[in-house]
Parts: sequence; C-alpha cells; structure tokens
Amino acid sequence: MLSAEEDFDLVGEAGDGEEAVALVRKLKPDVVLMDLRLPRLDGADATARILADFPSIRVLVLTTYDTDSDIVRAVEAGATGYLLKDTPRAQLAEAIRATAKGETVLAPPVAARLVNRMRTPVEPTLTPRESEVLAAVSRGLSNAEVGRSLHIGEATVKTHLIRIFGKLGVDDRTAAVTKAYSLGILPPPTG
Repeated sequence: MLSAEEDFDLVGEAGDGEEAVALVRKLKPDVVLMDLRLPRLDGADATARILADFPSIRVLVLTTYDTDSDIVRAVEAGATGYLLKDTPRAQLAEAIRATAKGETVLAPPVAARLVNRMRTPVEPTLTPRESEVLAAVSRGLSNAEVGRSLHIGEATVKTHLIRIFGKLGVDDRTAAVTKAYSLGILPPPTG
C-alpha cells in the first residue's frame, strides 16, 4: 500500500520488536511505522530503544489498540504520532509525511483520550510501605519511632517521607498527613 506513494521508499519490514530495532540500526530510515503488540519486544519498548540510539528518527505508531495505557506508553517512549489501523490510506500517507517533518499526528479518538487524561488529575499513589510510613506519622510517631515500629532504619523512613512529599506535592509531615486525609489515602482520624 505504501510503496504506491511516489515519495516513499519502503526500506524494510520486521516481524517483531527485536528485528525492528536491528533493521533500524542497519537501514536508518526517516520514519518507522510501529505496531504495539509485537513478539519478543513490544512496540513501545522497541520505540524507546530506537530513539535512544537514533533520536532523529520519527516513530509513528499504527495499531488497533487505543487504551490509555497503550497510548501513554507509546508517547512516553517517544512516538511522534499514534494512529489506528482503520486510518484511510490517504490520511496515513499524509500522516507519514507530517511525521517525517517532526509534526505530531494523532488519530482523533487518541487525541480525545489524551486531552481527557490531561484534564483529569491523576491522584497520587503511594506504595504499601509509603502508606505504612505515612499512617505511622499520622499517629504522631517520630522518624525513629516509625522505623522501630516498621523494622526499618530511620534513614529509610526519611527516604520514604521525601518520596511521599514529592508525590503529594507538599513540603512537610503535617501537610502530607493533611493532604492524605483530604485525598482519602489515609482514613480520617477517629476520636
């Protein structure tokens, strides 16, 4: 289908992610069309590897998968665009040309999902250990007391608190506990 486009040269085709990475190293194309569900190495990981070695190459994801996690993984890996396989041929050709110029190309449903995701704030998620540390802090325990109660070192408690502060966007223990209550991360105090 793409070889019919006069300004395209189809230089390679891979059957899995590992082969795609190897072919890119050998052929150094301008644009890579990448599926996400590939054997041996998935498309997002293959994209990340390709762009780590060749940041000027553009990767356009062309897949049937449009879940939030698939889209985010591909974009985080560095994909320039994300299209669905039902994209009409003429639009696909134009998208490849735009991708080659460095323009971001997104299928309308994908763009809508990304915009909705950006509008919906992601609630911070604490690890189970961070939740234990914060719960102990909420009971008024010092770092040393938290460490003893959880059988970890005081330095480890401090490390957990720094991570908790970062995730919650706060600067101190009291603010962390208060925010955790307001977000429902910690149950409200009783009594």
